[in-house]
Parts: sequence; C-alpha cells; structure tokens
Amino acid sequence: MTIPVTIRIQQADFDIAREIAALTKGRSDIGAVVTFSGICRGAEGDETIAALTLEHYPGMAEAEIARHAETAASRWPLTGLTVIHRVGRIQPGENIVLVVTSSAHRHAAFEAAEFLMDYLKAHAPFWKREEGASGTGWVDAREHDDAAAERWTKS
Repeated sequence: MTIPVTIRIQQADFDIAREIAALTKGRSDIGAVVTFSGICRGAEGDETIAALTLEHYPGMAEAEIARHAETAASRWPLTGLTVIHRVGRIQPGENIVLVVTSSAHRHAAFEAAEFLMDYLKAHAPFWKREEGASGTGWVDAREHDDAAAERWTKS
C-alpha cells in the first residue's frame, strides 16, 4: 500500500492544524499523529538573532526529502507523512519546518518523525544565514546534528 506523502518547500507560513486535518481526513486507520514544528529562535547562545534566511537547491531538496520520506515509510508502518520546509527570510517566532507522521500506533509515528527531523537538520540541502548584532553569516553544520542523524544508520 502506498501512503499519502506531502512534501513542500515554500516561502509562506503553514497552518499545523490544517496539515493534520489534510493528512487524517476520512481515515479510520490512524491511531497516532505526531507533529514536530521547528520555530526560529531569537538567540543562539549569547548572540541575538534578528532573522534567518534559508536557501535551497530547487528540485534537489524536494527529491532528497522524498528519498528520506520513502525510507521512513519502508522502515515504519506509517499511514501518511507530511514535510514542509520554509525558505526565505524568517524572523524569530515564525515557523521554519513541519514534520507530521501518522500510524496506527504511536511508536512508529514518533520514531519516523524523529528520523525525518534528524535527517533535515543534518543532511537536507538547505543553507541558513543568520542576521545578528555582530553581522550576518552562514551557519555551519553542527556535530550534534550529525551524531543524531548517524544513530539511524546503526543496526
């Protein structure tokens, strides 16, 4: 059975409740829905963040996310999943990313959502530039994000 998968990269904000409703409408096989929403923070350590600008490689980013969504769907008994990632200039308090997974049981939905977020943080083809009091700069990959994603490759 093929599950419904939605992947979008967009500048506009998203409505979490609307995305859950779209994934679950008319379904009686769903026992759990897990959502993760990433929100732009106003600080990183002691540094104030005025805004983030996220860029991506169109086509490639969607294909890479789809590949990992397919992995999640083959690894856990999901009934559907949604991944939405924003690009453009995002200010503190605004949504950045949404992952929604559904399954008959909570365990699969939780693990699949965590797997997808770990991938998005560590390996998805997005570039993030922070604007702060000390200027503007590109954000480097973080070791803890790589370590979180690496745990899914271990047997």
